[in-house]
Amino acid sequence: MSLEILTDPRVRATPYQDLRGMSATQTLRELSMGAPFLVGMWLCAARGWWLPALGFAFVFFLVGLRVVHDAFHANLGLSRSGHDAVLVVLSLVMGSSMHAIKWNHLRHHKHCMSDEDVEAFGARLPAHRALLLGPYFPWLLHTSAFRHGDPRVRRFMCVELGGSSVLAAAALLLELPLLRFHLGTMLVGQCLTAFFAVWTVHHDCDRSHYIARTIRGRLKSVVTFNMFYHVEHHLFPRVPTFRLPELARRLDEHAPELASRRVF
Repeated sequence: MSLEILTDPRVRATPYQDLRGMSATQTLRELSMGAPFLVGMWLCAARGWWLPALGFAFVFFLVGLRVVHDAFHANLGLSRSGHDAVLVVLSLVMGSSMHAIKWNHLRHHKHCMSDEDVEAFGARLPAHRALLLGPYFPWLLHTSAFRHGDPRVRRFMCVELGGSSVLAAAALLLELPLLRFHLGTMLVGQCLTAFFAVWTVHHDCDRSHYIARTIRGRLKSVVTFNMFYHVEHHLFPRVPTFRLPELARRLDEHAPELASRRVF
């Protein structure tokens, strides 16, 4: 079944070209927005304030997903090599190969909710089973990308996973409790992505019209860093995340029924 909604005349009539692109100031803001939460996590963990440290880690991971997601779609106002560099750095910081996840994510857009869509695997399960996927989900993404990706993808995976392995070895072999805490929280985040990054935005959706969920409301937008405007993202993937609320407002005027399936 094809993604009929992508060619719906109402969707195609939604103005979006002016929402594309990013100024240098906006690029800097996007790239640095996770820094306060990362520093907050480190400072709290260094002082043994574990609960606040976990809170900062959660928010940093969410912001990191936002940045890499925009990098997947070349929406950060950088060159190709610049976007690659962002993915490499955040691979090391977040304990994963972001080029592997990018490969799966772009296929997810092409084959949304079909059997070929490896990323959406968790969305086809009940909520509790998506949570229980745990480390299997990132393993599935990485093995799929390595087996089926092109040589460029595999080269980046080797660099990113190699660097992450060095950091993990240092954390285990040396007395580096802060690094252990950091990598441990990022590992937990990776194990929860099948639920929080996939199931939440695609469960009970179809392969033709209601392909993803969304949110409405300024407060929900702020606390989720705009990450749950997901149907808008699928319909217009070249619009940066920070402009998705405006895109949602415009889409409501043309295809209001798409806002009926909410994340929360």
